[in-house]
Amino acid sequence: MSNETCSTLTSANALQNFDSSKHPCFDRGAHHKYGRIHLPVAPRCNVQCNFCNRKYDCLNESRPGVTSKVLRPKQALAYLTDMLEQRPEITVLGIAGPGDPFANAEETMETLRLARERFPELILCLASNGLGIGPHIDELASLHASHVTLTVNAVDPKIGAKIYSWVRQGKVPLRGEAAAEALLETQLDAIRRLKAVGITVKINTIIMPGVNDTHITDVARVVSELGADIMNCMALFPVKGAVFEDLPAPDTLMTTRVRLQAGELLPQMTHCARCRADAVGLLSEQMGTTQLDLLEYYSTLPDEPQELDNRPFVAVASMEGALVNQHLGEAARMLIFEENFDTASGYKFKEIRLCPPPGGGTDRWQDLALLLRDCRALLVAAAGPSPKRALETTGLQVIEMEGLIEEGLRAIFAGRPVPKPLQRRFSGCGSGLTCRGSGTGCG
Repeated sequence: MSNETCSTLTSANALQNFDSSKHPCFDRGAHHKYGRIHLPVAPRCNVQCNFCNRKYDCLNESRPGVTSKVLRPKQALAYLTDMLEQRPEITVLGIAGPGDPFANAEETMETLRLARERFPELILCLASNGLGIGPHIDELASLHASHVTLTVNAVDPKIGAKIYSWVRQGKVPLRGEAAAEALLETQLDAIRRLKAVGITVKINTIIMPGVNDTHITDVARVVSELGADIMNCMALFPVKGAVFEDLPAPDTLMTTRVRLQAGELLPQMTHCARCRADAVGLLSEQMGTTQLDLLEYYSTLPDEPQELDNRPFVAVASMEGALVNQHLGEAARMLIFEENFDTASGYKFKEIRLCPPPGGGTDRWQDLALLLRDCRALLVAAAGPSPKRALETTGLQVIEMEGLIEEGLRAIFAGRPVPKPLQRRFSGCGSGLTCRGSGTGCG
């Protein structure tokens, strides 16, 4: 037996340890007991589907392609570590966008490597269109990524041409039947190769009335012959701004018919929650502000832990020294605190630093960033978007809160978000349903 064959068999056998009984998407009986976490590390996409528009990131948008923040791999690992401590029922780590994992292969694979090293028992799962997965299948097997979902909407290029606006293979954008044919070829090859290394494969197919609803049985037949394990026939969800925004969703009768017909060829998943790219918890849970706050917090962390060691201080904007109660633009000085385990609180006041004077424009914030170059975080009552961006690009966390300085410091030095009651949340004027557009920040 060749070394290559032996290696493939070893990987396939190892993957049997990551069975579907603890995967809520692959086992209906698991979805009330076990949870999943999606890490949004893949913002780009290599296929433009006519049913998709990813520009909306509203908290109430619960569908694929939506996330509130994008994380870099090491930020994602820190976020994952925190969430697993809080939610021990989570058994699955998934990467499902908000673009395609393999249009962002470097970020996706690095995240999986970090997660597998830290959490050897975690089920690793991906959802992809399949276009770029091929070069990474062997490493996925070596990392024991045990479950992959591929979205296959057509096995006839003529039908596929109606579904995809373009497919970008390498740097070349393809359109029409050529695009659909290229995508299909890579998808079918991916199914064969994933099954060869023992990975469980689920097929997602969107039911689009008048486009592919009578064709889905053909999809089921082709993918089942290649060894696919389960199929999820999902009703189209019309999205504003997409090409198919006016295409009606299939009614219950059509959805039931499609699932029954396809079910004669492949087991059907019927409990899909149409998860966001940053979903966390049980399938029945909606994204909440707590998860959103954690995502925002970890998206501002430096990639390397030693960067925090080189930034031992925290700056605070305060009028009297007890409360975080000053706007960044109004602050004439910053109070600097450092960690100190000899004190009861675990930190102590170090010094006062005078801020650059107003009126300097962008230069003012660059000067402030230089002044606070050894600070890991800045606690302020509020900060405008431009200065906040300017400071955060230097690795400084700008945290908007109101309350006792000591409560904010306790959280920062412990490596946690500030308590939710202290956090201040703002949205741009005109962005909310109740906003009057008065420019007063009523959102």
